[in-house]
Amino acid sequence: MPNLSRLSGLSRRLLAPLLLVVLATGLAGCGVNNIPTNEEKAKAAWSDVLNQYQRRAELIPNLVETVKGYAQHESEVLTQVTQARAQATSIKVDASTITDPEQFRQFQQAQSQLSSALGRLIAVSEAYPDLKANQNFLALQAQIEGTENRIAVARRDYIEAVRVYNTELRTFPGVLWANTLYRSSRPMETFTIAEEQMKAPQVKFN
Repeated sequence: MPNLSRLSGLSRRLLAPLLLVVLATGLAGCGVNNIPTNEEKAKAAWSDVLNQYQRRAELIPNLVETVKGYAQHESEVLTQVTQARAQATSIKVDASTITDPEQFRQFQQAQSQLSSALGRLIAVSEAYPDLKANQNFLALQAQIEGTENRIAVARRDYIEAVRVYNTELRTFPGVLWANTLYRSSRPMETFTIAEEQMKAPQVKFN
């Protein structure tokens, strides 16, 4: 006659993994993983934003030196760009920036000022035909323009990633997980200055 106690123990051992699988599937279906998943996507998008801004900052010194060689009288514009770059690169930026409104505001403002100053520097070339024809200047200008385009794309992707993440924190069932399993998760900041507003106005020379 079968040993009922042994069968019962065996059944429990077989049932436990099955229950874990069912529980895990059920939790996944309830969106328990959405918050950390969306958080990582937003952080990755933020890293791309920083990479593109860093690339722009690295191109500016060579651009300034090239312009200086042909437009020494534009010292005010050259100084503005140099100072704006120094300000933008001096701001400490890390993973906490996107959940700190004041840090994010400072970062955004500094990058906006640098965009405006850089736009004025590029516009200076209109008054200097030799500068406009300089191959080094043309190459740097093309790289700057390409980087600005990548910044715009990176900002757009970041804004969307943050929208998804912040929405998950505030809507059901994500709000349940945010108040239980993921209490340390905080809403992320997003850009409030439109890309077109960050660009300098066109400067025309007679």
